[in-house]
Amino acid sequence: MVCRLLWSEALTHDRRIAIVGLGYVGLPVAVSFARAGANVIGFDINKTRIDELERGIDRTGEVEEGDVSHASLIYSCDPKLLKQADFFIVSVPTPIDAARRPDLRALLGASKTVGEALKPGDIVVYESTVYPGATEDECVPALEKASSLVGGKDFTVGYSPERINPGDKEHRFESIVKVVSGQDPKTLEIVSKVYGSVVTAGIYEAPTIKTAEAAKVIENTQRDLNIALVNELSLIFDRLDIDTHDVLAAAATKWNFLKFTPGLVGGHCIGVDPYYLTHKSEQVGYHPQVILSGRRVNDDMGSWIARQCVRMLMKNGTGDNPVVTVLGLTFKEDVPDLRNSRVVDILSELQRFGIKTQIHDPRVDAAEAREEYGVDIVALDDLDPADAVILAVPHREFKDAGWALIKDLLMQKTGVVLDLKNALERASTPQGIDLWRL
Repeated sequence: MVCRLLWSEALTHDRRIAIVGLGYVGLPVAVSFARAGANVIGFDINKTRIDELERGIDRTGEVEEGDVSHASLIYSCDPKLLKQADFFIVSVPTPIDAARRPDLRALLGASKTVGEALKPGDIVVYESTVYPGATEDECVPALEKASSLVGGKDFTVGYSPERINPGDKEHRFESIVKVVSGQDPKTLEIVSKVYGSVVTAGIYEAPTIKTAEAAKVIENTQRDLNIALVNELSLIFDRLDIDTHDVLAAAATKWNFLKFTPGLVGGHCIGVDPYYLTHKSEQVGYHPQVILSGRRVNDDMGSWIARQCVRMLMKNGTGDNPVVTVLGLTFKEDVPDLRNSRVVDILSELQRFGIKTQIHDPRVDAAEAREEYGVDIVALDDLDPADAVILAVPHREFKDAGWALIKDLLMQKTGVVLDLKNALERASTPQGIDLWRL
């Protein structure tokens, strides 16, 4: 039996909202609208996710405890409930495949589900990252096929790029300027009004859907390239026996120096979005040079770090069968998100050298890590003494414990330590430890 919502009339708009996809992006959006007084359907095909949310549990940690449940927010995996909505926000993952091409299966699947619920007058807004033109060229036909309606006539679409930064408690959905676009002026006006009812930072109306799509991919492409530059500088400075962070600290005294730091580039955005732009670029006859060069630099960092570890172990005269402990598997600190983790590249390269690796991460679901990467998460107390420790992801737990934790993990409290995010105090490095910083 389908529940029927009583829609609130105390809003600045009269649209009935459904959020399709309740991950790192969709859930904060759904909760924000519900908190503002809107009645919202939160839809996801993952029944386990729905069951958790109905119990007030958000495994992503993006929504504050106690804020998951609202009287005006219904969680469901029943697509029939979507027919009660007339304003759909699609926020499903858009990854890349093994060949680094856009994988739109989830997006097109969500479009089919929404299409089956569409009625004349409905609006569908996409927040998922896509290449310029995908909303109108790929999603609209999928909506039309599933609904037997005509896009631009019976229903319209918009695009509003998500700007969620996992783990960031300062920059939230409501406090980030929201870029919106619409298929026509009337749709744009409605989309602006709906988002404007919850976003306090302001609304920016892009002139076209393609403009908004392009803005999203270049935001992360720009960041990817800046990180690639400092990663390449790290490769150079390592050969010159110069500490990269010392160089960056000196350069940062200039007023217009952009402060980026080297590191692994993973996650669902920065390491993925550039490939959406390069895919479309090649379709229209231009082979990108700079963007793909930056991607190669960033994608190779994990294996280079692993080789640095091997060289340091050899230099220190480590005996046969060395053990390396890796701290952190998620794509960034203080989040449980495993998507596109480049820490796996370090593990793979070390294993190619025949080195035993063990990994500990207090934020990770062990079953998910095993399913996603074939990696076993080891409890802290079960770690074998190591010849080297790689602090890959400096979760708060690791930073708070500091050198005391690192020493306890090393065999005889001495050995090799690789600090990939400059999280350990260099001046406090214990005697007998060979410290390397990316």
